Amino acid sequence: MKRKPKLDGCQNYEGGIAGEPGSEAHGGFSEIYGFDYQDRVVFRQGVECGFQGRTNKLVDGCYSFWQGGVFALLKGLHSVNGEHVAFSDAEEGDSATDGTSEGEDGNSLGTDETCHIKRGVGDGEMAPLFHSVALQQYIILCPQEQKGGFRDKPGKARDYYHTCYCLSGLSVCQYSQSKDEHSPPLPRAVLGPYSNLLEPVHPLYNVVLKQYHEAHEFFSSQSTS
Repeated sequence: MKRKPKLDGCQNYEGGIAGEPGSEAHGGFSEIYGFDYQDRVVFRQGVECGFQGRTNKLVDGCYSFWQGGVFALLKGLHSVNGEHVAFSDAEEGDSATDGTSEGEDGNSLGTDETCHIKRGVGDGEMAPLFHSVALQQYIILCPQEQKGGFRDKPGKARDYYHTCYCLSGLSVCQYSQSKDEHSPPLPRAVLGPYSNLLEPVHPLYNVVLKQYHEAHEFFSSQSTS
């Protein structure tokens, strides 16, 4: 039986999770330790619509995956359990035009002032608890370098680490409204032209889903042979 990791005092007064008792809560550990702390992650999406990893810190492109991936894991968990969950504070009766604005590319930004609520979701979509379209806008406009690659934020140098996690976070955003991995995102879920669509990534292992399935099949066959 797989057991949940013991926190041993790692959860602090904020409700977030630290790497060790007495240390500062850190966004990445919310994904590592599980799903009970997603409400703390939601409020780490700042006014820039990127995610910060810790309280009173600037947003950082890599947390697009470390924080955004938590909700992808949640969606997968509830899909396995056969439960339907609307990842939004908006009730079914809310107006689809309440607090929304339409971008030039046709994407409905549908956000409150702090980018936490996604509204106007169609029948073939699930509303993410974070504002996925606004996060895509942050990733594309702020961490991305014109010469290629991604960085922490403007003023920082690009590197492989942030390139990896910004792209993974961008993929998580694009597929966040799809009901399952076999459902391609609707055009409104992808900021800009549909050619911007990336390959889906596994939110736990951070590898392209195709490669994950190939690896899983290979090692499963090795264990039974």
